[in-house]
Amino acid sequence: MTDERRAASGVNPLAAASLIRSCDIEALAFDTTAELDTQATPLGQDRALEAITFATSIQRDGYNLYVMGSPGVGRHRLVRHRLEQHANGQPRPSDWCYVADFAKPDRPRVIRLPAGRGSQLRSDMQHLIEDLLTALPAAFQSDEYRRRAQEIHDEFKQREDAAAAEMGRHAAAKNIALLDTPTGYSLAPQRDGKILSPAEFQALGAEDKVELEKALQEVKDELRSVLSRVPLWQREARQRYRALDADVTGLTVTQLTAELEHRYADLPEVLQHLQQLRDDIIESGELFRPGEDGETADADAARFTRYRVNLLVDNGERRGAPVVFEDNPSYQNLIGRIDHVAQMGTLTTNFTLIKPGALHRANGGFLVLDADRVLSQPFAWNALKRVLRANEVRIESVERLVGVMGTATLEPAPVELDVKVVLIGERYLYYLLSAYDAEFSPLFRVVADFSEDIPRDCAREMAFARLVATLIAQENLRAATASAVARVIDWAARDSRDAKKLTLHMGRISDLLQEADYLAGVDGEPHIDGRHIQAAIDAKLRRTDQLRQSLHEAILDDTLMIDTEGRQLGQINGLVVIDAGELPFGMPVRITATARMGAGTLIDIETEAKLSGALHSKGVMILSAYLAARYARHQPLSVSASLVFEQSYGEIDGDSASLGELCALLSAIGDVSLDQSFAVTGSVNQHGQVQAIGGVNEKIEGFFDICAARGLSGRQGVIIPAANVDDLMLRTDVREAAVHGGFNIYAVNHVDQAMALLTGMPAGTPDASGLYPSDSWNGRVQLRLLEWNAKRRQLASPDADSE
Repeated sequence: MTDERRAASGVNPLAAASLIRSCDIEALAFDTTAELDTQATPLGQDRALEAITFATSIQRDGYNLYVMGSPGVGRHRLVRHRLEQHANGQPRPSDWCYVADFAKPDRPRVIRLPAGRGSQLRSDMQHLIEDLLTALPAAFQSDEYRRRAQEIHDEFKQREDAAAAEMGRHAAAKNIALLDTPTGYSLAPQRDGKILSPAEFQALGAEDKVELEKALQEVKDELRSVLSRVPLWQREARQRYRALDADVTGLTVTQLTAELEHRYADLPEVLQHLQQLRDDIIESGELFRPGEDGETADADAARFTRYRVNLLVDNGERRGAPVVFEDNPSYQNLIGRIDHVAQMGTLTTNFTLIKPGALHRANGGFLVLDADRVLSQPFAWNALKRVLRANEVRIESVERLVGVMGTATLEPAPVELDVKVVLIGERYLYYLLSAYDAEFSPLFRVVADFSEDIPRDCAREMAFARLVATLIAQENLRAATASAVARVIDWAARDSRDAKKLTLHMGRISDLLQEADYLAGVDGEPHIDGRHIQAAIDAKLRRTDQLRQSLHEAILDDTLMIDTEGRQLGQINGLVVIDAGELPFGMPVRITATARMGAGTLIDIETEAKLSGALHSKGVMILSAYLAARYARHQPLSVSASLVFEQSYGEIDGDSASLGELCALLSAIGDVSLDQSFAVTGSVNQHGQVQAIGGVNEKIEGFFDICAARGLSGRQGVIIPAANVDDLMLRTDVREAAVHGGFNIYAVNHVDQAMALLTGMPAGTPDASGLYPSDSWNGRVQLRLLEWNAKRRQLASPDADSE
């Protein structure tokens, strides 16, 4: 039967050597990876490295960096290494502090200081408060202060006493006595310097009484006039006392701040703050006086908060520029926040509760973010763009941002920003943002595209071996033997889905090495050997293999119907790949077709049931175009047909089954049975040429597993596109079966070859009139279509109607 297939199709089974490109262990010039030097630069990422270097070196607005590539290719590790390497050679960025604005308490001021001086300023302000709490009470207890205060007291006491004496003399001239009592001044009539008692006053004559009462009223009016000047004197005294307190406080504060002013003479913003702080302390000097119990206040008391310094960013201990990775780039984690504290049931805040965000910490350096995380956080993406446009960070609450009334809060002054933002994400996010966000491209003008794989040759296999050695050194694993490295290289080619390439997914390579290292430890081996690599591959497959095993069991007990022998009309074994997590697998699926006389319609049942994607629907439409181009160029296509994936209950997409669908359709039209010992994969174009598909290894192995479980007959095999031959990296058991003729893989370039293999009939060559030989499968299809076309004309003629 195999010879008949070859004769009909002209296609031979692929040689076993074509089924895998194995690494030559002899070409690996080492015994273990311990003999190899680690790599100084990442393998295969020259393009990305150039972009990273350019973005970190150019000092222009908008030249932020988007790093794209699949997860696992080592984007984060390489970006961190390169950024830290560049940052170490950069100067330390400034410190940033928030201080009180005494004129506008709700709008704290921001001060920029050289690195390391922010913490010094904070410490100096704390020490200043402590010194004032000692110096000011001492100044107010000094002999000089007491003397000057006593002078003010004596001056106003003398003024009051003089006024009272003058008033007393004036009243005495009118026989009125001015009495100084504990409750104030009072008046009483007198005669010859003696105060009259009520009885003596009543004993006076009427004329004397009237005269004394008149004098008493006059003196009372004069006393009221004099006493009205006392509050003015008291206010003047208080002003004199305040001036005295201000002089003493100012002298003390000036003495204590003189050293600070000299220390920060090169920082005008700090000098301005010290001047404002001095003025406020002079006005509020009573804060520093002991309480009623004589106890001195604590320097950490809340009333001294406004004199403190909120060190927002401290770069004093840093070497070079900062490199900040923010794992949770929420709005507040990016731009900072203003905390509140509960006091007596009310939420309050102050400038010391302003907390920095990642942008503050990265100021002067680099901020690295995951693109998908930024985009998934409310308000974060717009906030990041706003900051990069304005080159400043303004801390605003979310409530104020969306116009919702919240608790009383602050409006801190913005912080000037000089930061390079690095977004790490997948390619589709970059393309979506470029297409739909007009602000993205002007802000992220540099893209670093990480390679997914590298071409495979002897030199690069040795370079890959050094990569393995580097990962082993980084993870502190056992050294790997040459056979282990060879097996990793073969696995890397399989993982890249191209035997001519090697994957650069560092995460998966590292996982494989770590799992193999564990197995080597279980065996008590000093090195990782090839069998440990294979055991790790097998173990991982087993951990994720339950779904595949369940589907295979359903096929083997005929719950899912798949034939692996015999011949059927309009029926073929297609192949699909199921993405079940990290390890996709292939399995066969039955495709059937029916055909009848009609008007050239092709019904795809999957599409009609809305169970197909756009690519699958496109593939079916291409089949219609192929049929019309080959068999109906000069006549109507008198066929109606239908296609379906049997026992398929989920969405199907992709065009990799279009070759199988076309073969089933041609079988149904031409009444030509197909050999069920084959499975078919491949897409076709309108000219019948077979095109490459993905997952070829998984598909072949999926059908092989079913055939092996039922027993290999030597007739079974898989038809694949010739363009996929270079992708083959099949399992050992599949290769051994091919070597012994138990299972074959055929590579085809055209549907004619596939049909010849499936039918055992040649495709045939059309004659001058376009007719194919009757013993060819093309001739059978063409004949049936001609018969249906004639029948349609007959049924459509007037004579047919009369009959």
